[in-house]
Amino acid sequence: MANKLQRYYGAGYLHFITTSCFRRLPLLVKPQHRDLLLEVLERVRRRYRFVVVGYVVMPEHVHLLLSEPERGDPSKVMQAIKQGFARRLLGKLRAACDARQGSLWNTALDAGHIWQARFYDFVVFTEKKRVEKLRYMHRNPVQRGLVLEPQQWNWSSYRYYADGEGGVVLVNEEQKAELKVRKIAGGSRSAVPSFAKPAKLGQPQLLWCRQSWASPQLLTRIKQLFRAGYGALSGVINE
Repeated sequence: MANKLQRYYGAGYLHFITTSCFRRLPLLVKPQHRDLLLEVLERVRRRYRFVVVGYVVMPEHVHLLLSEPERGDPSKVMQAIKQGFARRLLGKLRAACDARQGSLWNTALDAGHIWQARFYDFVVFTEKKRVEKLRYMHRNPVQRGLVLEPQQWNWSSYRYYADGEGGVVLVNEEQKAELKVRKIAGGSRSAVPSFAKPAKLGQPQLLWCRQSWASPQLLTRIKQLFRAGYGALSGVINE
């Protein structure tokens, strides 16, 4: 009996996800299909409220580096992305069905599938791995011979990191670390991220942080300062 696939969710780590097209067919070879997938990804990002740290769309597979969502889990996110894209693309293909399209699309249409059933999920525990996965994704089109430089491939997050250029999918955005000064117990003032969970009156508060703005080292430092005294937190947040 095959081992049951296990996924590890709930620890707040990033997830490096790879999903392939049905039978590894190049069903994303057309630019307009890759554009459509990015539109669906952004819609799902907003609905489930997760952070897209990086992505690349290749002709027959997709790599995503995502945070865990506020709603559901990464499996629910991938289900929404894959089903949403498949419905829209298959609908367009069936509406424009033409025998001259050839066996590639006939195979997908006959089966009613765009994606392989499962996806590969690598949990990213460290900053080193985060950088490694981003570099791998951004170099993928070059290694495949699709372009000469990463910035020439329009369907990746490379330009965001190289030039700050935005695209259809918002990268490293969902809940920004916008600091707000507010009163806490005892009348003192402290700067905390606006998305921190509310604490009960008179109790200190441990900040809830996403890796989109805080590295693992910073999170560890915040926890250390929290144990030493809540008042010291405002200093490290502003570093």
